[in-house]
Amino acid sequence: MEDIYNFLKLSDSIATAGQPTKEQFSAISESGYQVVVNLALPESLNALPDEKEVVETQGMEYVHIPVVWENPTIDDIRRFFSVMEANADKNIFVHCAANMRVSAFMYLYRLIHEGMSDEDAKRDLHQIWIPNDNWQKFIEQVIQYQ
Repeated sequence: MEDIYNFLKLSDSIATAGQPTKEQFSAISESGYQVVVNLALPESLNALPDEKEVVETQGMEYVHIPVVWENPTIDDIRRFFSVMEANADKNIFVHCAANMRVSAFMYLYRLIHEGMSDEDAKRDLHQIWIPNDNWQKFIEQVIQYQ
């Protein structure tokens, strides 16, 4: 699992990463993850054209919420929150191309829905990256909107 690009285990039931390879999805399944959420676009770097089939063949559920890097939307984050809440009793593996979209979305989810402190949620976000201006504006917009 640690070989997956930018892999970060956030809790016993949630892990995040950049794009896994076909082979790495076997390790994800063997590690007990039941749901895979993909926030990358189909044309993202290293995207697997048959990812849905690869994931489902491993016995996991697949959810795709394509988030445009330059333009994340409130609708994207709402869909993400909904998927996370609907699967709160399952082990969830969330990925995008580099774990940047995901780390921002997970920061917001943990802050807003799990009641985690800003400091603790930000610590994991900053292990991956410090959001650029566009993403910082999006984060602020989501926090205001809630």
